[in-house]
Amino acid sequence: MERSSRDGRPATADESATDDSSASVGASEGAPDLQTYAVLLRTLNSEFNRHAHAFAQRHDLHATDVHALAAILDSTALEGRPMTPSRLAERLNLTSGAVTACLDRLERAGHISRTRDSADRRVVHLVYNPGARALARQYFSPLARSTEATMRRFTPAQLATVADFLHTLNQELTAQAAPGRRGE
Repeated sequence: MERSSRDGRPATADESATDDSSASVGASEGAPDLQTYAVLLRTLNSEFNRHAHAFAQRHDLHATDVHALAAILDSTALEGRPMTPSRLAERLNLTSGAVTACLDRLERAGHISRTRDSADRRVVHLVYNPGARALARQYFSPLARSTEATMRRFTPAQLATVADFLHTLNQELTAQAAPGRRGE
């Protein structure tokens, strides 16, 4: 993948070499191999988890609580609908009791609210409270700035390819996990 400089033009060899020598880790000529992708994805996941765990510790939350908050926040973007306790249990591979305990903690701490669906009162929607969302946005703003700075180094076409890769990988991983969830 051709790198680009901050101003959108293709990066020179000197810029590419000094900007990020880790981009070629494990790759010879051409595209990186499977092991390189595995290492890079694990490293990225570890970094996100490090930030999430620090947020959890700072706000007296469990690591699972932070994963639940992310799932609640992302539900509308990913699925086009609010998160429910049963879908959260499936998404996090937790029992209904574990999800209830998690939601109780998040609600007591003011991070979420549970609201009833207006059409079917049996359905409970999980809502990320605005104040808690602002707290998370403030805490994770350095991560957002790093992401934006990195995105500026690539062309729109390159970013579209990266987004397509991540979307497709997420779909594949979700499909692979679905049959094995909950010990099935």
